[in-house]
Amino acid sequence: MKLLLIAFFISLAISLALIILSSILSKKTIIDREKTSPFECGFDPKNSCRLPFSIRFFLIAIIFLIFDVEISILLPLGIISNLIPPIMWFSVGGLFLFIVTFGLYYEWLESTLDWIT
Repeated sequence: MKLLLIAFFISLAISLALIILSSILSKKTIIDREKTSPFECGFDPKNSCRLPFSIRFFLIAIIFLIFDVEISILLPLGIISNLIPPIMWFSVGGLFLFIVTFGLYYEWLESTLDWIT
C-alpha cells in the first residue's frame, strides 16, 4: 500500500511540474485580437448572435445521427449470428432497415431533403 501511495505522489509531482513548466514557457507577450477571438465555424463572432440559421443543417445532422445509430445497432447482429437462428436475426435486421428506410422515404416525400426550394 505504501508503494502505491508513493507512486501516486511521484506521478502527481511530475504532472504538476510539467503543468507549471508548460504554463511558464507558453506565455506570449503579444496578444492579437484576432487570435484571441473564438472561431465560430465560418461565422463572424463579432456580429449579432441572433442571425437566422437554416434549419436544414440541423435536419441533415439528425439524418446523419439516425444512420450512425443504425450502424451501431446492426453491427452486433453479425456477432451474434452464431447464437440465434439465421431467420431470427435476418428478420430483426430486415425489419429495422425497413423502418429506417421508410423514415427516409417519408422525409423525402415531405421535401426535407430538398436543399433548393
